[in-house]
Amino acid sequence: MEINALPKYDMSDNPTSCCPRFHPEGWDNQALHFKDKLFVRATTNSLFHMPINMGSVFAKTLGAIEKAEATSDTDFIVLSHDPSAWRAEHLFAVTKEVPEQEMVRLSGDYLTKVFEGPYKNMGQWDKAMRDFVKQQGKQTKKSYFFYTTCPKCAKFYGKNYVVAVTQVQ
Repeated sequence: MEINALPKYDMSDNPTSCCPRFHPEGWDNQALHFKDKLFVRATTNSLFHMPINMGSVFAKTLGAIEKAEATSDTDFIVLSHDPSAWRAEHLFAVTKEVPEQEMVRLSGDYLTKVFEGPYKNMGQWDKAMRDFVKQQGKQTKKSYFFYTTCPKCAKFYGKNYVVAVTQVQ
């Protein structure tokens, strides 16, 4: 993939008017290359890795991004990472700086793998991704997960896709 490019995310296929239907084609086994790729950083509280205030934080953050007109239908991803059992970090890809939001830039090489199933499989998916990275002759630097739909939309669509996005060296 080109630098800072992401696989296609079809925002128009959205019968729920919440989360678009995720099409995993093009997301599995991809190599992404970021150079100062711009993101808004937000954090949520968790209880043993279960999000407590994710809905309100996402609504507020996405609202600020939309107000700043910093969204793109072709460049959408939210990278989530749990630094502890009590807190999660979320990085929203944006096209420009968003006022009053914490901005971060990512650089590096990343590998992706698509998983499908209940969130309780996260530990298995993390291990599978680490094994996949090793099979590619690389080392895991930091792992993120892209939760492609909220739980209500996943139930509506009958599929719960999660994309592992792992920085490698």
